[in-house]
Amino acid sequence: MPGNEQCIHQFYAAFQNKDYVTMQELYHPEATFSDPVFQNLNSTEVKAMWEMLITSAKDLEVTFSDIAADQSKGTCRWDAVYTFSRTGRRVHNRIRAAFEFRDGRIVKHRDTFDFWSWSRQALGAPGLFLGWTPVVKNEVRATARKALDKFMRRADHP
Repeated sequence: MPGNEQCIHQFYAAFQNKDYVTMQELYHPEATFSDPVFQNLNSTEVKAMWEMLITSAKDLEVTFSDIAADQSKGTCRWDAVYTFSRTGRRVHNRIRAAFEFRDGRIVKHRDTFDFWSWSRQALGAPGLFLGWTPVVKNEVRATARKALDKFMRRADHP
């Protein structure tokens, strides 16, 4: 497997094994990350996000496929199945990841998924009827940001 394809494979294999340290090491010091919930994270924030998500997940299952990459960019499909802690509802999120690489590491990572589909599963009726609205999106984003900020302020977190 060529270099950047191997990087993507290592990232998701580590994710499957709940090895956030390896995931963090695969990011470039100037990395950025964005998805429909966690937007415009810098390298420190994205590393903390994966640590937070993995250490708080009780039943997370990750699968991945369709890895493709060249000298500078790559893509992957991945699925996350888990129980959303706020509601106790089971979620199966289908995600498309896009990467850019520098010095053999991930410098830009963008995940896309259907927010309305996610919100219907995670939030139930409110997600079904309002999950497509900016109000719900912004509330979910604010809650996620607050959780990440709190996680990063912990005494045992660098």
